[in-house]
Amino acid sequence: MDNEKILVLDFGGQYNQLIARRVRECNVYCEVKPYNMPLDKIKEFNPKGIIFTGGPNSVYGEDSPKVDKEIFNLGIPVLGICYGCQFMAYSLGGEVLHAPKSEYGKTLVNVNKDSLLFKDCNKETQVWMSHTDYVSKVPSGFTITGYTNTCPVAAMENKEAKLYAVQFHPEVMHSVEGMTMLKAFVYDVCGCGGDWRMSDFAKQTIEAIRAKVGSGKVLCALSGGVDSSVAAVLLSKAVGTQLTCVFVDHGLLRKNEGDEVEAVFGPKGPYKLNFVRVNAKDRFYAKLAGVTEPERKRKIIGEEFIRVFEEEAKKIGSVDYLVQGTIYPDVIESGLGKSATIKSHHNVGGLPSVVDFKEIIEPLRLLFKDEVRRVGLELGIPEYLVYRQPFPGPGLGIRIIGEVTEEKVKIVQDADYIYREEIAKAGVDKSCHLGQYFAALTNMRSVGVMGDGRTYDYAIALRAVETSDFMTADWARIPYDVLDIISRRIVNEVSGVNRVLLDCTSKPPATIEFE
Repeated sequence: MDNEKILVLDFGGQYNQLIARRVRECNVYCEVKPYNMPLDKIKEFNPKGIIFTGGPNSVYGEDSPKVDKEIFNLGIPVLGICYGCQFMAYSLGGEVLHAPKSEYGKTLVNVNKDSLLFKDCNKETQVWMSHTDYVSKVPSGFTITGYTNTCPVAAMENKEAKLYAVQFHPEVMHSVEGMTMLKAFVYDVCGCGGDWRMSDFAKQTIEAIRAKVGSGKVLCALSGGVDSSVAAVLLSKAVGTQLTCVFVDHGLLRKNEGDEVEAVFGPKGPYKLNFVRVNAKDRFYAKLAGVTEPERKRKIIGEEFIRVFEEEAKKIGSVDYLVQGTIYPDVIESGLGKSATIKSHHNVGGLPSVVDFKEIIEPLRLLFKDEVRRVGLELGIPEYLVYRQPFPGPGLGIRIIGEVTEEKVKIVQDADYIYREEIAKAGVDKSCHLGQYFAALTNMRSVGVMGDGRTYDYAIALRAVETSDFMTADWARIPYDVLDIISRRIVNEVSGVNRVLLDCTSKPPATIEFE
C-alpha cells in the first residue's frame, strides 16, 4: 500500500481499535499491530508516526509489555497514550510511581497551547482518565504540557525528538477535544496530508485481487449481510465469472432472510452472480445440540461453514481461493497480540486450523464497518443494501443464550420480525439513528399469567444501539409507546414468550451481540 500510514502498537488497551478508527477519520490510513512488532518490520511498514496504546499493566511488572528503546531513535514521531505515556517516560529515564490518588472518568486538564498537540484546544479541556500509576518525573529533554489537580504530568513532550505523551485517552468520545489532539499529531507533528480515500481503496483492491487470482477459481462465502455483499461485488468486478458465491442457509437466519438473499444475489437478481444456495439447517443443528458455551458455538459454526464451502468447492472443481467478508473489528475482537480475545468471530478465531483452499482472501479485513459501507456505495451497491441491518455470520446462534434448538430459533425469528417491523413502521430507525437493533432469546424462564392461566415461558431481550463504527455503541432511547406496542405484540403473537426485557447497556462494557 502506497498510502501514508500511522502505526498503532497495542499494549493490551481496551481502546486500541478506537485509536486506529480516529486516525482514519482524519483520512490517514492506520493499522494496529502487537507491541512486540520487530523494529525491522516497523521500518518496513514505513509509518509517518507511531502511537502507543494504553494497557492494564504497570511498567515495573515482570510481564509488562515493553518495546525496544531503539524505537525512539528511528526519527519517527511517537505519541504515547496512558500506559504508552508511562512506558515512554520509564524507558527514557523518567520516573513512574503508583498514584496517591487514581483517576477514572471525566477529568479537566490544563494544557499548554504552545504545544503542537494542543494548539487548537482550549486551555482547560475535558478528557477521560483511567490510571493507577502516573509519571512523577519527566525524562531529560521533556517538558510538561498538561496537568490536572491530581496528576502533575497529564501530558509531556520532547519537541525536538518529536516524542509526545498524554496520560489520558484522547480517542474516546468523553475527551471533548480528543480528535483535535489526534488530528494535530497526525497532521502537524507527523506531516500527513490525508490521502486515505475509499475510492482509491476499491480500485487498488480490485487490481490486487485480479493480479493474485489470475485464472484461478474463487468461492465467496456470501451471507447476504453488508460485509459479505460488498466483498462479493468487489470480487465480481475483479474476476467476473471465475467467482461462485455460496450462500449457506444454516437455519440460524432471520425470518424469510434466506429467500430475500436469493432474490438479490441469485440468478434473478441484479448482479447475475454464480449463486449456490445450500440448505444446511439440519447439520448445523446437529453439531450445536447440547452446546451452551458461546465460544464453542462460534467455533462450531465457523468450522461447519468451512466444511460446507469445501464440499461445494469440490462440486465446482479445483477452487483455489475462499473469500470472506471479514472486517477489522472481527480481527481485533478475536485477539491481537496481548489484547484479550473478546469473542472469536466465525470467520477469524472460529476458523479450523486446516482448510482445503490455497488461500483465504479477505479484501475488507482492514476496514471498519462505516468504511465498508462507503466502499459499497463506491461500487454502486444500492443504499438500501449498504445500510441494511447488520447480521453476524453465526446468526441467531449467538442471539440465543444457551443451547440452540429449532424451537428456540422459531421463537427468536418471530420476535425479531415483530421488533424490526414496528421499528420501521414508527420510523424510529431513522429518528433515533439506530446502528443495530434485534431481539435475542434469553435462557431465563419466568412465571406469567395469560388467559387466567399460569405460564412458565421465556423472556425476550430487545437490543438497540447507536453507533457508526461498531467498536463503541450507546444504547438507543426508543420511545416508550413504540416499546409498548412491540412488547404486547411479542407476548401475544410469539408462542413460548411471556416477558420482554430492554437491554440498556452500552459498548463497552457490553458487546453489541449477546454471545
